[in-house]
Amino acid sequence: MGPPSHSAGGNGNSKDPQGEGGVLTETRKRVARPDKYKVLLHNDDFTPMEFVVSVLEQIFGKGPSAATHIMLQIHRTGLGVAGVYMLEVAETKVAAVHQAAGERGYPLRAGVEKE
Repeated sequence: MGPPSHSAGGNGNSKDPQGEGGVLTETRKRVARPDKYKVLLHNDDFTPMEFVVSVLEQIFGKGPSAATHIMLQIHRTGLGVAGVYMLEVAETKVAAVHQAAGERGYPLRAGVEKE
């Protein structure tokens, strides 16, 4: 004798695998979102404010007003968030900042911090 049938009604024509009135639910696995990382720019006494604004515009895609606001925050507090990205993008942006600053002879430093 086989296992007991789970279909209610017993005619075998039921399309509901859980029996009459049963609820079939679909289990969805949640995909974890990748971590985000802040790109931080550090203040120094040698990099001109205009250069920092141009870096924020060219590398981080900020508009003139937003770039100026971030630059002033960096100047006043010593640190500012240039943008938030996935790790690989954040690291690429940091490298671009260091390359641009190095080409101009400025000591501007950038870093990555988990959000």
